[in-house]
Amino acid sequence: MQVWDRNAPLPMEDTRVVDWETAEKTVMEAYEAFDPRMGEIAAPFFSKGWIDAGVKPGKAPGAFAHPTVTDVHPYVMLNYLGKPRDVMTLAHELGHGVHQVLAAAQGEMLSSTPLTLAETASVFGEMLTFRKMLDGAETQAERKILLAGKVEDMINTVVRQIAFYDFECKLHDARAKGELTPDDINVLWMSVQAESLGEAFDFMEGYETFWAYIPHFVHSPFYVYAYAFGDGLVNALYSVYAEGGEGFEEKYFDMLKAGGSKHHKELLAPFGLDASDPKFWDKGLSMISGMIDELEAMED
Repeated sequence: MQVWDRNAPLPMEDTRVVDWETAEKTVMEAYEAFDPRMGEIAAPFFSKGWIDAGVKPGKAPGAFAHPTVTDVHPYVMLNYLGKPRDVMTLAHELGHGVHQVLAAAQGEMLSSTPLTLAETASVFGEMLTFRKMLDGAETQAERKILLAGKVEDMINTVVRQIAFYDFECKLHDARAKGELTPDDINVLWMSVQAESLGEAFDFMEGYETFWAYIPHFVHSPFYVYAYAFGDGLVNALYSVYAEGGEGFEEKYFDMLKAGGSKHHKELLAPFGLDASDPKFWDKGLSMISGMIDELEAMED
């Protein structure tokens, strides 16, 4: 495979447009099915205009939830194009919004969470919505497309971001021993990419400099680790929820309300989870491997 095919969609990719009303209904129903309180917190974002989703000239790409001050509501910003993935982006950013509302009681200094926990509510909300969309898939092909997209996202978040993190570790270790030329950095990049992507890919000429287009390496060193940490954490958390963990919803709300006032070890303890235990990460990774197994078992 060529490297530009790494995120290629399936040939029968769904091209239908999901209108805004359907997207709102899908996300709200997923949130309310988890806990009515989640729906109550999310509803004003839609009804009071706290979401800027329209695509317009000059508007920046991407999506984010932006808190203001703790006694005022946050805003959700995204560019909604009507793709199924945009529905999950809406669920993701709304999760941040719910988290910011719940953590506001901690005040200005403690309401913000560290990066390792910042993606908890967003990825969890996205997972709730994804499961609802998967359950509502009307055909095997539709289910396959949704599963393939989710697996791709998870591999990008966990495998690719950890490869980025390994590259940064190697780069900083090498730089501590002396000056590095661009060619030296290229060698480090290719060693990690070869290990991450394996022999299935043909690395075309010029790929050795692809490290240069990733701004995190310059502006936010080691930030990429938080993506994988957050995804693994939420997968483990969701598996406890799926197993019917007693009082899960109450514990989950308490965790979000804590904002940045507690360490993740303390926040995860009520769920019987410990991020310092390798089995914790196995729990999260098994969710990804389970989806891959289901995808591979589907007949063409």
